[in-house]
Amino acid sequence: MANQLDEQGRSGVSDSLLEMAPLVRQLRGQLDTLSSFQAQPEDDGGPPPPRIIVAKVRDLTRNVASSEYDPDHVSIGPYNYPRPESKTPRLAKQRDKLTSLRAVLSAAKPGMTVESYVNELTRLEPQARSCYENTFDDLTRDDFVRMLLLDGCYILNRFVRLRVRARSITDDDVGTASNGSRSSSTTSADVGLAANGSSSTASDDVATAANGGSTTARGAAALEALAVVRDVFFLAENQIPFFVLEKIGELTNLVGEDSASTWIAEHALDLMSRQEYAKAAPAMVPHWPGNLLHLLHMHLKPNDALLRGAADRSASSGRWRTATEYSYAGVKFMSRAMSETRSVRCILDVNLDGGTLEVPQLDIDNETWRLLRNLMALEQRNGVTIGSYVTAYCVFMSQLAGTPRDVELLSKRRIIVHAHGNDDEVAKCFADLCKGIVFNIGDPAVNYLWNTRQKLDKRSRSYRRRWMAWLRRKYFSNPWLFVGLLAAAVGLLCAVVQSVYSVLSYYEQGQN
Repeated sequence: MANQLDEQGRSGVSDSLLEMAPLVRQLRGQLDTLSSFQAQPEDDGGPPPPRIIVAKVRDLTRNVASSEYDPDHVSIGPYNYPRPESKTPRLAKQRDKLTSLRAVLSAAKPGMTVESYVNELTRLEPQARSCYENTFDDLTRDDFVRMLLLDGCYILNRFVRLRVRARSITDDDVGTASNGSRSSSTTSADVGLAANGSSSTASDDVATAANGGSTTARGAAALEALAVVRDVFFLAENQIPFFVLEKIGELTNLVGEDSASTWIAEHALDLMSRQEYAKAAPAMVPHWPGNLLHLLHMHLKPNDALLRGAADRSASSGRWRTATEYSYAGVKFMSRAMSETRSVRCILDVNLDGGTLEVPQLDIDNETWRLLRNLMALEQRNGVTIGSYVTAYCVFMSQLAGTPRDVELLSKRRIIVHAHGNDDEVAKCFADLCKGIVFNIGDPAVNYLWNTRQKLDKRSRSYRRRWMAWLRRKYFSNPWLFVGLLAAAVGLLCAVVQSVYSVLSYYEQGQN
């Protein structure tokens, strides 16, 4: 009986172990995958580059303005990759990305085939997955590589000038690559879309505008170009790793000797300069950006003087006061002009010179809020790696210009320039800008404007300065009031002198 129970016990344990075997294999596989994600390639024997993580925007932040984080024209990367069960509509038609793939293949270097591109990106697939916070278990390796290839070709076809070669690419080749296969041959002729740097969408309106067509067509092309830039560059979730673009560029013939990285970097600088966000190119050494949004973020770094300042902890910590409150305390506001050769190179270069707060001009349009929100979302996940400069600036501006009176004051000083309907609308946008953002304004390690806030707070709490500011605002702003005050002061002085002489005369008469 005992032997029978023992055999039954061992049998039960064996059955349990057999049932647990799939779980063990699954966990081992996940551990192996995690190890491959964490592996970082070395750059010429040097330290591995910092990894920029593409993460989903937190619900607390997204709920404030969800449309600012979602693409409207083209989906890039795995977060917006169309799943069969997803109700999210496909934004860019699949044909648009396939046309871009064909354009890239038409400019490929000799010997490069669809298989070559797919094989190279397959080698980068573990590294590319490690750049996302999610693991995307629902995407197979082939699906993931297919997405990288099509999205990367779409971006290059938009922003890089390709040198088209006389070669042919069959539809079977393009179709095979789009399905994630790694075995195909490339033998066919080119499509001339990328030769002129035109859009891969190749709609009739865009084509007409490229050839100098009607005003309507040119307007449609401009709107489409704006939509592509907004979706590809501005959105935190709509990204693929930058090294994927570099790899595709390496396999492709480009116009001139510049690399794909150089082409895209020049486009990013032009974009930031035209929007008056930054005037100087960032230092790309020793590493290139993690993705296109990070490339824009690299242009927005305060000057070294702000970063080197010692933290003064003697004053209180807390929120910024409004522009109106600072004005009541005697603080003056001045707009700073940006230049490549000056200390003011981007909108973050705020400076306090005595009692004057110098702030670079911020030109506000509808895309300003989208860019700033997504840059903050990037910093929320990568603050240790890239800093929190944009978040600190946004907190500063949102609290400085949180009411219509503040916006009106800053607009008069040319610190804010906007085309919104009224100042109330701009103030509301500023007030909502940082809702849901996690940021410690009292920590000088993350707030590069810590010293500026402390100095302004001291000035604001000085009764002598507040009284003098009130006096200037009350009487000195109007010349007639000033003349009247001066006359009253002279009259008072004369009355005092007359009284003193009268008293002295009285005492002299008494002594006599």
